[in-house]
Amino acid sequence: MTENPRTRETRPQAAPASSRSGAVRETRTAQVRPRTEGWTQQKDAEGRPLLQFASPKRGKPPVHLADLTPAERTEKVKELGLPGFRAKQLSTHYFRHYTSDPEQMTDLPADTREQLVAGMLPSLLTEVRRLETDRGDTIKFLWRLHDGALVESVLMRYPGRITLCVSSQAGCGMNCPFCATGQAGLTRNMSTAEIIEQIVRANRLIADGGLGGKKADDHSMERVSNIVFMGMGEPLANYKRVMDAVRSMVAPQPDGLGMSARGITVSTVGLVPAIKKLADENIPVTFALSLHAPDDHLRDELIPVNSRWKVDEALDAAYEYYAKTGRRVSIEYALIKDMNDHAWRADLLAEKLNQRGRGWVHVNPIPLNPTPGSVWTSSEIPVQNEFVRRLNDAGIPTTLRDTRGKEIDGACGQLVATTEDEAASAAMS
Repeated sequence: MTENPRTRETRPQAAPASSRSGAVRETRTAQVRPRTEGWTQQKDAEGRPLLQFASPKRGKPPVHLADLTPAERTEKVKELGLPGFRAKQLSTHYFRHYTSDPEQMTDLPADTREQLVAGMLPSLLTEVRRLETDRGDTIKFLWRLHDGALVESVLMRYPGRITLCVSSQAGCGMNCPFCATGQAGLTRNMSTAEIIEQIVRANRLIADGGLGGKKADDHSMERVSNIVFMGMGEPLANYKRVMDAVRSMVAPQPDGLGMSARGITVSTVGLVPAIKKLADENIPVTFALSLHAPDDHLRDELIPVNSRWKVDEALDAAYEYYAKTGRRVSIEYALIKDMNDHAWRADLLAEKLNQRGRGWVHVNPIPLNPTPGSVWTSSEIPVQNEFVRRLNDAGIPTTLRDTRGKEIDGACGQLVATTEDEAASAAMS
């Protein structure tokens, strides 16, 4: 966005106290520097945090119906020696009834049913375990993929909607020091069908009554209505498979899941070329930029990909998404005590966003999920409130967002395959 001047970035030791009623007086707050704790950050040959954009080569998962277009499904069924119309029947069972069980497909010939299902609906995810909290309204799944890789997804019931946080990669290659998922690096990209299967399995659980009970005045559908690509992985680093999955999500049943694109949120830490590509897809998903700092000095350390594309480049690309799609952009901002929660940073963020226009963005500050004794801990409540107040007073719609699943390590930035998870997976072998 060339018509707007860049904001000169400064990092004052203290800012003047606000004269507004009820404002928190600003004091000289120490600047805590990011660092890794309990793990060694992978570095490249020049000593910079390693970024992994390409998926390591591993055995590919079996081709699944959800990897194919409707026309390709028909051809695949014919290759199995069966009439092409069986593909539509299989799609109906999978995308509408959420099943891969041949015993439930009584409209298929009994003598070829097993063959057809084995060829078109191979097993992709094995549930290792699930954890529940919020009185059963939040469930975290641990899945094992065909090659032993482990991923997680989190299902959450809210009034009026059911949200699933899906993974797009096993691990993550963005190497952000405060995110548990990135500590082990990138294992591999997930296939389109592995992404979709997380939703189908969640819908099956909901249909079977496994996600708490909705209140009497809640008339929402009993299936996943909202998707957030905020599980394991950087979605835009697995661009083609993520977008193919999105197309299957929004395709009408039985060719897809029949979801609204507006209920799908695709997030990124700032892969600028992919953001621009997303803006040209003509699919009105919600776009979320995980920013976490408005100044390059800090964001270089918090978000290593900032060494490739700086704050202003990422914000320009986000604005371009809004300009092309008309869809308001979300800015995700983890509030970390004494690290990125300074009042002057709220002012700088507001200034940068307002430079690009009004009404195009919404900010979601998220208190970091705290770890006792860690440098990475959530901001104090008065500081959170002041950060939000400054943004709102500057005309930036801002909503402090809490996250579900803290008790089961299912909240933002907590998804990671632990040694306990690996042991549970090994015990199933």
